[in-house]
Amino acid sequence: MRRFRFRATSTILLLLCLMYFFTYLDRVNVSIAAVGFSKDFGLNKTEVGLVFSAFAYPYLLFQVIGGWVSDRFGAGRTLIACGLVWGVATVLTGMAGGLTSMLIARVLLGFGEGATFPSATSVMSHWVPKEKRGFAQGITHSASRIGNAVAPLIVVAIMASYGWRASFYVVGALSLMWVALWAFSYTEHPKDHPRITQQELDSLPTPPKKRAIKVAWKHLFKRMAPVTIVYFCYGWTLWLFLSWIPQYFLHNYDLNLKKSAIFASSVFLAGVIGDTLGGVVTDKIYKRTGSLKYARSWMVSTCMLLALFSLVPLLFTHHLVVSAMSLSAGFFFAEMTIGPMWAIPMDIAPQHAGTASGMMNTGSALAAILSPVVGGFLIDRFGNWDLPFVGSMILMAVGVVLAFRMQPESKFDASTGLPPVPLSAEPGKAPL
Repeated sequence: MRRFRFRATSTILLLLCLMYFFTYLDRVNVSIAAVGFSKDFGLNKTEVGLVFSAFAYPYLLFQVIGGWVSDRFGAGRTLIACGLVWGVATVLTGMAGGLTSMLIARVLLGFGEGATFPSATSVMSHWVPKEKRGFAQGITHSASRIGNAVAPLIVVAIMASYGWRASFYVVGALSLMWVALWAFSYTEHPKDHPRITQQELDSLPTPPKKRAIKVAWKHLFKRMAPVTIVYFCYGWTLWLFLSWIPQYFLHNYDLNLKKSAIFASSVFLAGVIGDTLGGVVTDKIYKRTGSLKYARSWMVSTCMLLALFSLVPLLFTHHLVVSAMSLSAGFFFAEMTIGPMWAIPMDIAPQHAGTASGMMNTGSALAAILSPVVGGFLIDRFGNWDLPFVGSMILMAVGVVLAFRMQPESKFDASTGLPPVPLSAEPGKAPL
């Protein structure tokens, strides 16, 4: 425990986990607090829906921009700025006096959080050994899913005692406290950290002699296009689950609020386990085979196929336990793709990891806008709560095929933008 606690690399990874946790806490608290502010402001369901979706638009816009900024000016500075913006935006949400001010605060939150995950990937490209990238991405995203799972408990407890506004003040304050910890603990280059050891430095990737500034945008977009599409296929399922699973058990099986929350939590818990395990497995495959193709593309394709098969029972039975098990298994295998997927931008374009991961995450951000709306339309139109998951199965099938077009084993030439070239082999290994 002492070794984990005091190692510089472990400290940075722990702070990233906290960031992922707080960003999802900040994102989902509005859905719980809606019970309070919708009544105070006299909002109808459509207006509440506008508040929910306001976050996603600037979040989509700032994926690539934020990733480029982190690569250009440093991930440390970018995350400090992001944290200040999203922390203040969360506090301002609690101070909102009506629909307009609430929408402005949520849009500001989207601007603040848009660059966070791409910037974190840029951090990991320098602070995490190549053979542990999958684990780092898996454990940080697992922390975000924990944030999603515990948000109802935290927000409801605060609301019960102090009202809905206080929940935003508390969560915003926690985010601003994280900014202070990050500013105090992080250095852009690992060698500059006061507590870094030589053993840790030897395990980290060798920094480039000269940081690449220019981005061959056209070629990088083309290179990342298959990765982005595959991540859209995953993101469709993610946002469908996050938006509708709590109400799925409540309305599809006429459960009370407490029981439906228990079943929903079991589904999200499966995702937490899948995130962590997926990162561990992709690293083990890479360590054993030395092949990024097997560790990333084959693993993503296999997990998407298993997620597809896991959801099939929903189409043939209406049984509470079977549905819960099917959804839990589907979410588990879908989340197992997170570790390898977020490692791919670092594999393909290590000097532009923030920009590349931002391009990839536009897929999920676009899905965040479309998936909940389409799911709600299908439920309203046909009255069938299982029907939206057909779209997930179709897109998972598309992802199974396109995963082989991602080519993580071929490194993007950042200086020329020429077609990808094979990655250099590890010492003592054959070329990949």
